[in-house]
Amino acid sequence: MSTSSPAAAALPSHLTDLFAAADSLGALLDAPASAAGDVPRPEHPRPQLHRPTWLNLNGTWQFEIDGGDSGIDRGILERELEGEITVPFAPETEASGISTLDFLEAVWYRRTVTVPADWEGLRPILRFGAVDHDATVWANGQEVARHRGGFTPFSADLSGLARAGEEVEIVVRARDHRDALQARGKQSVWYHATHATYPRTTGIWQTVWLEGVPEVAIRTLRVIPSLAGSSFAIDAPLSANRPGTVLEVSASVPGGEEVATAQVRADLDLAPHLELAIPAEHVRVWGPGAPELYALTVRLLGAEGEVLDEVSSYAGLRSTSLDGREFRINGQKVFQRLVLDQGYWAETFMTSPTDRAMVEDIRLAYEAGFNGARLHQKVFEERMLFWADLHGYLVWGEFGDWGVSGRGGLGHNQQPTAAFIGQWIEAVARDISHPSIIGWCPLNETHQVIHDRLTVLDDVTQAMYDATKLADPSRPVLDASGYSHRVRGADIYDSHSYEQDPEAFRAEQSGLAEGAPYVNRRDLAPDEMPHADGSFSLPYAGQPYFVSEYGGIWWNAEEARRAAEEAGNNAAESWGYGQRIGSEGELYTRFEGLTRVLLEDPEMFGYCYTQMTDVFQEKNGIVDFARGRKLDLARLRAVQEQVAAYEQD
Repeated sequence: MSTSSPAAAALPSHLTDLFAAADSLGALLDAPASAAGDVPRPEHPRPQLHRPTWLNLNGTWQFEIDGGDSGIDRGILERELEGEITVPFAPETEASGISTLDFLEAVWYRRTVTVPADWEGLRPILRFGAVDHDATVWANGQEVARHRGGFTPFSADLSGLARAGEEVEIVVRARDHRDALQARGKQSVWYHATHATYPRTTGIWQTVWLEGVPEVAIRTLRVIPSLAGSSFAIDAPLSANRPGTVLEVSASVPGGEEVATAQVRADLDLAPHLELAIPAEHVRVWGPGAPELYALTVRLLGAEGEVLDEVSSYAGLRSTSLDGREFRINGQKVFQRLVLDQGYWAETFMTSPTDRAMVEDIRLAYEAGFNGARLHQKVFEERMLFWADLHGYLVWGEFGDWGVSGRGGLGHNQQPTAAFIGQWIEAVARDISHPSIIGWCPLNETHQVIHDRLTVLDDVTQAMYDATKLADPSRPVLDASGYSHRVRGADIYDSHSYEQDPEAFRAEQSGLAEGAPYVNRRDLAPDEMPHADGSFSLPYAGQPYFVSEYGGIWWNAEEARRAAEEAGNNAAESWGYGQRIGSEGELYTRFEGLTRVLLEDPEMFGYCYTQMTDVFQEKNGIVDFARGRKLDLARLRAVQEQVAAYEQD
């Protein structure tokens, strides 16, 4: 049996054109490089709101592991640390220079930073992309920030502690207690990575940076498109509402002419709001494979017309709408051919090793025939969404909620905390303006039998759903991907199925037209639990429906050869779903059979295939962990290019 990787076929012209357009847009819309360019991951981490005054703080920091979380008592805060680490890579990774895979209860970082001398009159704001899990930050010995949650950004204002040209000493402690109830995503709660969980990530794992911000400043931007009105609704919370100030927003063709501008008073409302209308002759619609974007310039003007603050951004004019079982994008029935993307790399784990590595994943997915992804069990770096926007790549915004299962008895085994709600809304707030996000899903596979009593899972699921709808009524929300649907009448309904036989899969999925789709459940013994029949979910109510996980076909040519010789395999060490195949040809046959079941269902609006890459012991990717070609992606694309029954009039 040959174990050589399939050669890459020539790309069709529509993909080469799309990729070239994305690169051109990136050059026009991306932020300027930091003054500290010779560092890992030097690009701007917040591409939808950037100023020229920023400094990348990735690179070498002092570092020390605090095995007993006793560092405060032992004086770590006041002294130099024992080792060094390369930020933004977690200490578990090779790229960090530490590479320890044991549990880390607490870790410390220290670095002296000089505020740029030309930032006179600006407030130095220290920003963290993500620190896992509980972070405390000190500057010159004074506590300046606390944050809980390993997936979302936070900041600290260093005003009063360091001025332009001065040094400031930053100390960070990250706690990641092994037994705490916390959102971990795919991080293993056992020592070893096993089955569908991976090694842990502790401490800083996204870019750290310093930003020079005016005293009166634009805090953030919220840009919501209205395709029907050919306009953008823009909210810009401010640090202060000074008399006579004005908010001005202009839109232009990236690298080209200005096409629209609007102003509104900024001294009356805490978050000034305006509608930016795009003239009919300049309307450019963002859609799948069509990354039409506008460059935005947002200015806060003083009473005399002077510029108090200015930020650069971009936006896409795109809509989502629902009607019965239809999920429409820009008014069209677009079949969502999604792939499950875990967002891990061998040498850097949850952190992308380079900016281009995220681009490569998007392009590999396109090459295999997918038009989008579920960004799974973590909040991806915002740069991933930047490139998704630039590729017309559909994504579902998700959260890494795993980590609280198995903490109680039957019917009470899920124990999410109130912190999940706040962390999730931080993620929604960060990403709300990205046109590539076409839906939100805060929870995944919360397998808990539904019964006669309300539980913490019901409370948190409902709260996360309601908070999402309040924060963003413009997109549909799926309360939980697979298993426990606990919000009656939620926007979207789904299931997960790893049935490997295409005909059995077809029979399993055949009830959707009659309003009785496949729903995940558990078999209960008679009288095993009162007032429960094994269902995880409230009943289906006619919403748009898709199978948001299927496939997961295991394949590794070398392991298949060894298994044939040794007559065995170990799922914990080499994970995939269902009966293993014995040849690459069998994989194509099974992939086509399973995928056609979903493509040929006129009531099904999409699917999500598991998965994008092999990940550690998981061997069910369309490419291997190093993004090498283990399959002929053109053959997968040929299957998916079939016009879906849902898309036909």
